[in-house]
Amino acid sequence: MKIIPLSEGTFTIDKTKLFVPFDLSTDELQQRPTGSLLVEVQPFVVITSEDVLLLDTGLGFTTPEGRLQLHENLINNGINPAEITKVLMSHLHKDHAGGVSNPDLASGLLSFPQATWYVQRKEFDFAFEKGFPSYIPEELEALRNAPQVVWLDGNGVIDGYIKYEITAAHSPWHQVFWIVDGGEKVFFGGDDAPQLQQMRSRFVAKYDYDGKKCMELRQQWWKQGEDEKWTFLFYHDVKNPVWRF
Repeated sequence: MKIIPLSEGTFTIDKTKLFVPFDLSTDELQQRPTGSLLVEVQPFVVITSEDVLLLDTGLGFTTPEGRLQLHENLINNGINPAEITKVLMSHLHKDHAGGVSNPDLASGLLSFPQATWYVQRKEFDFAFEKGFPSYIPEELEALRNAPQVVWLDGNGVIDGYIKYEITAAHSPWHQVFWIVDGGEKVFFGGDDAPQLQQMRSRFVAKYDYDGKKCMELRQQWWKQGEDEKWTFLFYHDVKNPVWRF
């Protein structure tokens, strides 16, 4: 499999849940509000023998020319956005689902209209129940009646090689994915497993729906991944987007 991180930049985020750009070469974390977290935002492309997969859709920011940054990043990596065949959504928080809809086109259209989208139905319902600031419902409205969306209910397998499982850890209906192709197993834990350092420590985050469960799952996945030689994808890791045992 070929894996391409699509970095949208480094940011700090605090209790306001605003993503503020951070320049690693000039900015000081200590100058940001107390408790600010330093995170990368990076969807992934995984090219398998069957598909060109997109894992989450980033912040939904646009370039000065008005193009979706996610599309620009794909093009810069030699991928036409129309080549994406499946979009796998771990959950719908705004930093993972901001690029669901396409500002280049008419209102209400998905950013990858040719792809099949896989979304947990209860996560979608919860996003509209919970709303801002964690979710931005108007950006998700394009999913509601789109024929390209496969609404998932619980755990399962897609096309025999992509396993998905609800964890109810970072958010109530958060799901994680295992992609097995060509003898390689790739694991994408979304915000249940966002950074390498969290996999190696007993870290419980207050911002998680169930922080203790997140921590326990990370320990379980890390041990199993080491034993089985998984490839981990870390959506929010500034230095280590991809980790292979």
